[in-house]
Amino acid sequence: MPYQNDNALGLRGIDHVGVAVADLDQAIAYYTDVFGMRCVHREENQEQGVQEAMLEVGEPGGARVQLLAPLSEQSPIARFLDRRGPGVQQVAYEVADIEAASELLRERGAQLLYEAPRTGTAGSLVNFVHPRSAGGVLVELVQPHRPE
Repeated sequence: MPYQNDNALGLRGIDHVGVAVADLDQAIAYYTDVFGMRCVHREENQEQGVQEAMLEVGEPGGARVQLLAPLSEQSPIARFLDRRGPGVQQVAYEVADIEAASELLRERGAQLLYEAPRTGTAGSLVNFVHPRSAGGVLVELVQPHRPE
């Protein structure tokens, strides 16, 4: 494997696992009541066509689960729910520099969904690797927003 352990992508770790849900309020209640997770962020992202909530697992600053509900029937999450039903929709990795990581992935033959990064949760920058290029998994690249 030519790229084994090189970390040229600048991967910092798993940022979150995204779960598609039909009803965001119901899903938040379930994950908080049953699993004891904490909802630490909620927003509507018109550009992505979703309402979302970020839930923290365990210790503060630890692993996170992102719940994603469609804003309309045309939303990618609505299409996902229609085809597959609720469940894991993507795995997101934090990267140091999303533009550099996107370019390197393209050089390595990966198909990215966007030509340039878009706005994600809490002002982050995101891009996605098409499941055809990632063993059937939608991979999200996340460069967190870092206020100046």
